[in-house]
Amino acid sequence: MLDRMRCIKLRTTAILATLALAFYVADLPGQMAPGGIAAFADNNGGNNGGNNGGNGGDNGGGDNGGDNGGGSASVGGGGGESPGGRGRASRRSPGLFNIFRAPPSRRARRRASRPAPQVSRAPDQLVALGLTQGQAEDLVARGYRVLDRQTVQPIAGEVILFRIRGGISLTGARAEVAGISTAVSVDFNHYYRPGAEQPAPASDPAPPARCTGNGCAAKNLIRWPVPYAGQRSCGAGVRIGLIDTGINPDHRTFRAGQLKLLELPASTRRKSSARHGTAVAALLVGSGDSRAPGLLPQATLIAVDAFYRARRKDERSDAFTLVRALDLLAREDISVLNMSLSGPHNLVLEGTIAGLLERSVVLVAAAGNRGPRAKPVYPAAYRGVIAVTAVDRNRQVYRRAGRGDHIDLAAPGVRVWTAASVRGARQKTGTSFAAPFVTAAAAIAQHHLGARGHDAVLAALAERAMDLGKTGKDTVFGHGLVQATGLCEEGPSG
Repeated sequence: MLDRMRCIKLRTTAILATLALAFYVADLPGQMAPGGIAAFADNNGGNNGGNNGGNGGDNGGGDNGGDNGGGSASVGGGGGESPGGRGRASRRSPGLFNIFRAPPSRRARRRASRPAPQVSRAPDQLVALGLTQGQAEDLVARGYRVLDRQTVQPIAGEVILFRIRGGISLTGARAEVAGISTAVSVDFNHYYRPGAEQPAPASDPAPPARCTGNGCAAKNLIRWPVPYAGQRSCGAGVRIGLIDTGINPDHRTFRAGQLKLLELPASTRRKSSARHGTAVAALLVGSGDSRAPGLLPQATLIAVDAFYRARRKDERSDAFTLVRALDLLAREDISVLNMSLSGPHNLVLEGTIAGLLERSVVLVAAAGNRGPRAKPVYPAAYRGVIAVTAVDRNRQVYRRAGRGDHIDLAAPGVRVWTAASVRGARQKTGTSFAAPFVTAAAAIAQHHLGARGHDAVLAALAERAMDLGKTGKDTVFGHGLVQATGLCEEGPSG
């Protein structure tokens, strides 16, 4: 009996030794090859390079539900994009008993799969407003380089895009330029991103319909007027501005010719995709007999593609390009402007928007999809801009929508039916797709009720809104769900 137990013990020892040898041999490539095996690589070379690359972040670039400000590897982190991507391989064998360790927690797995934060600003650029010619020349003499300049009609001034001089940080350069005169507004060339489509919850039941067909669920939710046969739709003759990504003008929903595309100066940057812009444009002016009928099919939409594609499929604009797009639209006699985009606060962008508000142009912007605890995003959070959140068909707020005192109105934004980029249509989710409903309501409030400017239009919409959440204006729904009741019927049509 004793000999049998010794035999079993010897066999067990032999098996364990064989396993240990197998694990050691399997780990040899990780010890010898640069970068090693990702699962076991040392994080000092890969993760830290990306995480520490540019910590001077502001409020993040986008409306994508996961953008955080600050740096990334592309701004100077020098690191890899994934754990161990360029890291030094681990010199420790995983060890025999490591196979018995508990698997990583759900939080650890979520942290490991989280994408790197997106860059929030150009690493070496400033935008400046209010410099005299002599002051600009003095900066050039110090080593600054003028990359571009634009005379902006709404503010009757020139905005200049600089590359900073050598031997100074970006923050130091901003302080240096700002110190020239109190009349100068200067800021980083921040990045802004369109609101990407977000995952939507399961389909929910729609309220009783007043119209049938594609897109009716959202329209019924806000009591959007449906024209009778032969009747002109609300908004005929209205001119709406749009800053977004590219738009596919050949989509069947735009065949009535109510879309005008403006071109920014030629650039070597990669063009943006047409997914986001086409969807937003179709919600506004899609042909009534197409698969993606819009809210105001007889209105004129004047659009500017202010976006481009950077590395890693990062679709973005920047403060200087947005200012240039705003200037283009200011020359088109628009009454309302839709901006389904978001990013950090920027002094020069804020000043340009203020100039448009003085001209009684109504600005509508998406509240962003970065979650209820996220900081406010811009331009939605600027004073005088109507900030729009999203709700589903049950009037429940979209779970990733931004919140705050700046929220003005809610609109349908979950599983909204609109145009796909090439042909046909599909459902979209996000505050980007809620903003057009308020933009359309603002347009007919101006056109049919005679409301002029931000205050009058917001008052007209707030008066008709369906109060949701806490009584009165709140940080989740603002004044409530926009309602089109009476906006088109009252007063003469223009």
